[in-house]
Amino acid sequence: MSYFDVASTAPLHPVARQALNAAIDEGWADPARLYRSGRQARMLLDAAREGVAAELGARADEVSFTASGTQAVQLGILGALQGNRRRGAHLVHSAVEHSSVLHTAELHEARGGEVGVVPVDRHGRVKATQFAARLTGATALAVLQSANHEVGTVQPVEEVADLCGNVGVPLLVDAAQSAGRLPVPHGWSLLTASAHKWGGPAGVGVLAVRKGVRYASPLPSDERERGRVPGYVNVPAIVAAAASLRAVRTDAERENARLHALVERIRTRVPALVPEVEVVGDPVRRLPHVVTFSCLYVDGEVLLGELDKAGFAVSSGSSCTSSTLTPSHVLAAMGVLTEGNVRVSLPYGTAEEEVDRFLAALPELVAAVRAPLGIDLQLPAAEPGPQAVREAAAETHPKTPPTTDAETGAETDAAAGPEDAGTAGGSAGGAEVLVLDALGRRCPLPVIDLARRIGEVPPGGTVVVLADDEAARLDIPAWCGMRAQEYLGEAPAAQYGADRGTAYLVRRAD
Repeated sequence: MSYFDVASTAPLHPVARQALNAAIDEGWADPARLYRSGRQARMLLDAAREGVAAELGARADEVSFTASGTQAVQLGILGALQGNRRRGAHLVHSAVEHSSVLHTAELHEARGGEVGVVPVDRHGRVKATQFAARLTGATALAVLQSANHEVGTVQPVEEVADLCGNVGVPLLVDAAQSAGRLPVPHGWSLLTASAHKWGGPAGVGVLAVRKGVRYASPLPSDERERGRVPGYVNVPAIVAAAASLRAVRTDAERENARLHALVERIRTRVPALVPEVEVVGDPVRRLPHVVTFSCLYVDGEVLLGELDKAGFAVSSGSSCTSSTLTPSHVLAAMGVLTEGNVRVSLPYGTAEEEVDRFLAALPELVAAVRAPLGIDLQLPAAEPGPQAVREAAAETHPKTPPTTDAETGAETDAAAGPEDAGTAGGSAGGAEVLVLDALGRRCPLPVIDLARRIGEVPPGGTVVVLADDEAARLDIPAWCGMRAQEYLGEAPAAQYGADRGTAYLVRRAD
């Protein structure tokens, strides 16, 4: 099995395993006690804290250990908001933060706080100026990840930190995906990380709070971990986490260069080997080990299952693999294709042969998943690529169209409904209209219906897709960009006889 999902969790580093076994024997006692075994555990804990602090660019007394990266984020946000409550109750974060940030923001809002969300570009990156524009005199905390967990895009943390510092707003940086791989960016006020992302044991998170940053624990007071994190610390796991962090940082420069080359091979080869694929994330400012791409007309869960059978463990942000049946909030914020999403994140030591085997297997597996659809697929031309075509289409055609005759200046067949097995014909301004009823059909079925049926209208004709799957709002415009069709935008579904959902309008270009 080729394990390509270290963005979720990395295999336990050999150094971590050795340190864990040794620390179980030497550091099992309560580090708060004064007898010999307690003092021994305290010495191991202090040494681990100093080691982690050195690697993260912090002081040892600024670092506390938590039960997970998620807990570190939650305590960091709530504690900083509590500590800065006199300033205000406004929280700012990017649209692509980890779910731990989003859920904490929801809780803060439910308690009466305010939340500002900073949009990202199509690569998933914030603009520092847009981030600064969200800051107000009442902003108590800003949150920005060092790099995105789904697409690998590296954020301009230091630029944002400078702008936050200019107005006295503390910045929490979630460094879970980059700690151990990249140098920690400067300017943070609070920093969080998770040991199992860099090859340490699960169950160890890091919360660092700079001296002078106002912080008040949102939980009942506890004498451990400087009052920030209640409960008994897992000394052996913390020792192993510190040992593995030092080990990966020692080899990071050499291994990052090697993995970067392997990821670049995947980024360039996949669109050449597999038709109708969009590689997402920043092509330059990205993590060295992560690459994400999305495939049209593919059920993400089925594709991941086939890859698993072929010996590849990968993950997905596709709505087709989500129990909520909603698109990944990261992909949605970026406005990119969500169908058949695959995230490959390579562990240290990945061999070139493993990547070559993945590239050899992928085209056949995707073709097998698509085979029952009967859709004509073409490999994209080298110039312009699907991304360039899609971005050009996005600039040319509005995403939210006019919804009344007065605005469009065109006639619509308001009486047309989902008849004749889900389709209806009509005309708009003399051009033929085909209505496809995809209500109740989930990703990627609405786009598949569109691809199958668009040939039934002549060039200049319009296809109206009625859908209530949230992914359709992203995937239908994406399909148009990739297939060089004209996306006209949205209209009320009631205009086409439906009692729910949204109407997505597509004009056939050829």
